[in-house]
Amino acid sequence: MDKYQQQHFDFLYHQHLTNLTLQGKRPSTIDAYSRAVRRITVYFGRCPDTLTTQDLKQYFHALIQTHSWSTVKLDRNGLQFFYRYTLDKKWQWLDIVKPPQVTHLPDILTPAQVANLIQHTQQTRYRVFFLTLYSMGLRLSEALHLGIADIDSQSMQVHIREGKGGKDRLLPLPNHTLFALRNYWVTHRHPQLLFPGNGKTANTPMDKGSVQKAMKQVLITCRINKHISPHSLRHCFATHLLEQGLDLRSLQQLLGHSSLNTTARYTQLTTVKQQDAVRLINQLTDNLFHNGSLG
Repeated sequence: MDKYQQQHFDFLYHQHLTNLTLQGKRPSTIDAYSRAVRRITVYFGRCPDTLTTQDLKQYFHALIQTHSWSTVKLDRNGLQFFYRYTLDKKWQWLDIVKPPQVTHLPDILTPAQVANLIQHTQQTRYRVFFLTLYSMGLRLSEALHLGIADIDSQSMQVHIREGKGGKDRLLPLPNHTLFALRNYWVTHRHPQLLFPGNGKTANTPMDKGSVQKAMKQVLITCRINKHISPHSLRHCFATHLLEQGLDLRSLQQLLGHSSLNTTARYTQLTTVKQQDAVRLINQLTDNLFHNGSLG
């Protein structure tokens, strides 16, 4: 782009960011939707307001070859927002790109495999982090941003702030998890964070990539060949609680799902029974220690 074109793009891009902010979009959504505009601009070397429907079809055809459908959908939504609110244009987006309707069931570890994974995690920070993910069914970002102020040892609850969709929720805090968090905090004594980074990043949460890398190494050590990631521990938490009899509505609240249909997919992996949530979560975590797998 020449100087004039760049100035024109910068103006539209700024308007795009302003519109996203005015509509109350989450930071992660703003990042994804703005990246979509930058990516297509780089691809064609000109401002997106000059693109035709055929150009968009060409772009998405190329994008599908190199990126996942989740990325494709984000770019579609981001560009749709850009055209609608910044350019005041309408496009038949479903005719341009329509992701296939597929449903994948996640790989699940048994309780014994979860205990084995935690036991064989050598570094304390990751061992406690994996225990925290599993014992409360947290999303990776939720666990990374846990703060000291979020832990209430009197009521034995954890306050999850700004979860998916900007929603807060309260979760039961298992006894063993509280004990592990206290012992780990003593090793770094950060004034706010439970899982701070190292060195120059000590005032920010632990790096997501390092957590994923640590889990991959432990999976190799444990000879677990399933497709497992840190987020899989959340799936294990849900499945194992259903196996112990927790009802779907209670599980939905624990996981922070907006729709019961999202939670219901776990019924394909186990049998649902009705019991008490707080007792089951403590029992689930206690079993890791009482069976001798963890000390």
